Order: sequence, then structure tokens, then C-alpha cells
Amino acid sequence: MSDENIRPPRRFADFLRLEQVRLTEKWMRAVVGDVDLVEADKLTYEQLADHLPEILERLCVALDAQDLEAVEQAMERDARLHGIVRWRQGYRIEELVRELDLFHLTLSDALDEFADMDADGTFSRRHERRARRLIAEALSFATLTSIREVVHERDRKIDEYTGRLERANHELELKQRLVSELHESRMQITRSVVHDLRNFLNAFSIALQLIARAPLKAETALTLANRQAEDMKQLVDQMVEYSVVLGDNNPLSVEKVDLRELLDELAESSRPAIETKGLRFHVRFDSALSSMTSNRLKVKQVALNLISNATKYTTSGEIELAFAKVDESTWSIRVSDTGVGIAPCDSERVFDEFERAAGDDIPGFGLGLAIVRELCRVLRGKIHFESRIGHGTTIEIRFPVELQGDGPRGEVM
Repeated sequence: MSDENIRPPRRFADFLRLEQVRLTEKWMRAVVGDVDLVEADKLTYEQLADHLPEILERLCVALDAQDLEAVEQAMERDARLHGIVRWRQGYRIEELVRELDLFHLTLSDALDEFADMDADGTFSRRHERRARRLIAEALSFATLTSIREVVHERDRKIDEYTGRLERANHELELKQRLVSELHESRMQITRSVVHDLRNFLNAFSIALQLIARAPLKAETALTLANRQAEDMKQLVDQMVEYSVVLGDNNPLSVEKVDLRELLDELAESSRPAIETKGLRFHVRFDSALSSMTSNRLKVKQVALNLISNATKYTTSGEIELAFAKVDESTWSIRVSDTGVGIAPCDSERVFDEFERAAGDDIPGFGLGLAIVRELCRVLRGKIHFESRIGHGTTIEIRFPVELQGDGPRGEVM
């Protein structure tokens, strides 16, 4: 392109640079005075100007080169930033378009002013039309890019809010389900306790009637009453234990635990009850184990409930208690028995409150494994369960070797 075609547009570009402050202030007055631009009234001078000076400089460079492509990437970047800023400042799309239209009008007025000042006539009508077209193309490009960015930010925000809403709905559903399950659980507890209390009172009533009708059978009646009283004491003790586990919101304290020592202690306390039933008791310890960090009393409570449960449901054969290393970060307690076994359909139900897989001929209240489950939530234990009807049951619980005292509670099965 010849100098004759380039020089006049360059002179106009120099004029825009020289008059930048005045033109910007003129545009600002137009923006502030426009009743449709509500958000503009809330902005400072710097906030209102934003990236408009940069966009104006890109336009000047395009006028210098008579080619918008020379500044397209830089202008796109500035226009995108302008769109993001305006979105964050609360602009609606129509407000963004309106203020850029006012900027376009300001530049058009500047072009008319420059053309009127051209005394020597070198800035021809052709130059003016070309400059006007470049201004229109540049402002249209800036407006479109800003709008796209606003739409993108709006869609991103909508997606973000939608995600939050979906998560909130999901959490609400989980809480509603939890409340429903909790209500059902408490109703089940009430029904079970009422059932056991009724049996207890019936037994006492029978014992008292027997004493009244046949004084010579008073000893038999007292034996019946004592047995029922002992059963009720076990029920109350287990309910107290379960309520303590559920209501313990204190920070979890942990300590270094010697696993060999803990196993020996469990074996010594459990052996009499097991051997009294004529069962064999085996204890196994993995030599790769040494110690772990956890809450010693709660781990012991888990093991005792597993052993008690196995003893209760095993009438012949053996029970095995084993501590083993799973991997570098995990160890396990495993209790196996040759008892009545549990059907696959009952494998999850037996860990609920007052749920039992055996008949009424085997004593128990269905709280032992529920206590184990809740303790495993606290200790981050994972329950692995295998059982066959008539062959026995194996319950293995895997614990972290290093449990953090303030760690999160998790799923157990």
C-alpha cells in the first residue's frame, strides 16, 4: 500500500492517541448519563475505563497498518478481559453492548472532528470511509468477543450453581434417608425392647404364680426368675454399651499398641467361656506384626464382641482368633467359627440393631455385631464377611496400621 494511502489513516491514529484522555472522558460522560446503564453508576473512574484504553490502542495500530488482523489476537484478549470484568461487576449483556455502542459513537464523532480539521484535504472521503469501516469492524469484533466471554462466564456460573444444587439435593436425600432409617431403627429397638421386657415380666409372673400355687416348687420358680433377670441384665448392659458407642463424639485418642500383648490378653479373657462349651480355641499371631497406632480399648472391644458372637452361635467344633499383617499399611483381626453359619441374604442384616440370623433357641439380643460396625466406623476398619449355613462364619476386619486421631469416619463394608 502506498504512503499516500497509509499516511492519512496514521495521522488519524495519532490524533486518537493524542486525544485519548479527552475521548475516554467524553465516553464516560455518555455512559453515566445513559439511564439504561444502571451498573455504570456504581463504578469508579478506573473501574469504568477498564480495558477500553487498550482496545483503543489496538484500533490505532490497526489504523496504522490499515489491517485489523494485525491486532486481532491482542484485541481479542483485551475484549475477553473486558467481558469478564463487566460480568463480575454485574453488567447485563444489553448494558455491555450499549456502552460499547457509545464508545463506537464517540470514535465516530472523533473521526468527523478529525475530517473537519483536515485543512489540506489529504484525508479524503475514501480515507474516512476506510477508517469508519475499521472502527466498525474493530468495535463489532470487541463487542462480540466480550459478549461471548460474558455468556461463557454465565454458563460456567450456571453449571457451578447447578452442581451445587445437585450436590445439595443429593445430601438432602441422604439425610432424609438417614432420618427415615434412624426412625425405623428406633422403632425396631422399641419393639425389641418391649418384646424382651414382656418375656421378662411373663417369666416373673409365672414364677410368682408357681410359688403361690406350689410352695414346694419355689426353688424351680426362683431359678426361672434368676435366669430371666440375668438375660435382662445382659440386654441392659449391651444397650448401654451400644448407646455409649453411638453417643461418643469426643476426639479419638490413639496410642502405640503392642499387638502380641493385646492378643494374649484377649485369649486369656475369652478362653474360659469358649472351653466351658466344649469348644477348641486356637490363637494365631503373624510374626510380621509388632505394633500399631489406634485406640486400644475400642480395638479390644471389637475383638471381644466378635469372639462373644462366635461363641454364642457355635455349639461344637472350634473358634479361631488371628492377628495378621495384610500389607505395609494394614493389619487385620480375624475370628472364625464352626457354628450355625449365616445365609447370604442375612449377611448385611446381622450388622443392624436387634437383628439375629439364628433362632430363639440361641440366646442373644442382636447388638454385638451392630456395636462392631459402629466401632469400625470410628477406627476406619473394613469388614470382610464369609459364611456358610451349617459350616460356620469368618469375619475379618482390616484396620490401618497408623490411625490418625482426628481422621474421618468412613464406610465399613
